[in-house]
Amino acid sequence: MYSWGDTRRYNSYAGHFRRLFGGRVQKLSVDAGFTCPNRDGTIAEGGCTFCVNGAFTPSYCSSAKSIAQQIDEGIEFHARRYRRASRYLAYFQSFSNTHAPLERLKELYGEALAHPAVAGIVVGTRPDCIDDRKLDYFARLARTHYVAIEYGIESTSDATLRAINRGHDFAAAERAVRMTAERGIPAGGHFILGLPGESDEMLVGQTARINALPLTSVKFHQLQLFRGTAMAAQYEADPAKFRFWTLEQYIDLFVGILRRLRPDLVVERFASEAPPRYRCGPDWGAVRNEKLWGLLEKRLEEIDAYQGEFFIHL
Repeated sequence: MYSWGDTRRYNSYAGHFRRLFGGRVQKLSVDAGFTCPNRDGTIAEGGCTFCVNGAFTPSYCSSAKSIAQQIDEGIEFHARRYRRASRYLAYFQSFSNTHAPLERLKELYGEALAHPAVAGIVVGTRPDCIDDRKLDYFARLARTHYVAIEYGIESTSDATLRAINRGHDFAAAERAVRMTAERGIPAGGHFILGLPGESDEMLVGQTARINALPLTSVKFHQLQLFRGTAMAAQYEADPAKFRFWTLEQYIDLFVGILRRLRPDLVVERFASEAPPRYRCGPDWGAVRNEKLWGLLEKRLEEIDAYQGEFFIHL
């Protein structure tokens, strides 16, 4: 049975941080002005076929502002929407936040950690934008602050990664996650469900490969098509290559994944929302994250299911 210190049937991100910090912790998104090696010509140009970074960037984020100013505005932004948190984490979210020389990283992360309200940092990046020197630096920071690194992995299938112009294979993700975990740094993995060519059976089946990674947390979300992307153009040219679930179908799919997911993995997200101005193609309309979580929990209750129910430790 499940036992994560609360009534949820999955290992929730909120519960994880309450156990870790003894109170509510809020991530504050920060745009530090990074770019991406898949956009700036380092490995390719044009980026991943699905990507529009602004679709997930809060309005207060802007690389034209200092890190400290974005943190201050982020605290105010979240205070208006939610009750004030006891601690804050600076979430370097936009693009690839280790795609710069180490000295530049030290400046940016040092500024964030100098803010009196910040207890730590969460760094979003790609598996091919990390190395030993950078990880050693993050390990030193982790002696006095909370530090986590989130990797965009997207799929465990190399064929899918090639098709979406990802620019790295799954082996790169495996290396990055293991190098991070070996230093005692929490590692997160981000996955998209519904990329072209991936069946429900493949998505449930890849859970075994995800379980085998020394990840601390996972994020999943459904494929969303965004205006102006290569993937949106592919959909317009041949919609038959794509398939989209109803909300109810997606929840049932994710329940199948969750039941097989390693019990200690912290589930930060299972679906996402983006502003309507970015979206095109089929979607679920204006469904907020709070409702999505409520529907998932209701379905788990209905069928008496929980995370890790079918997990087999090999």
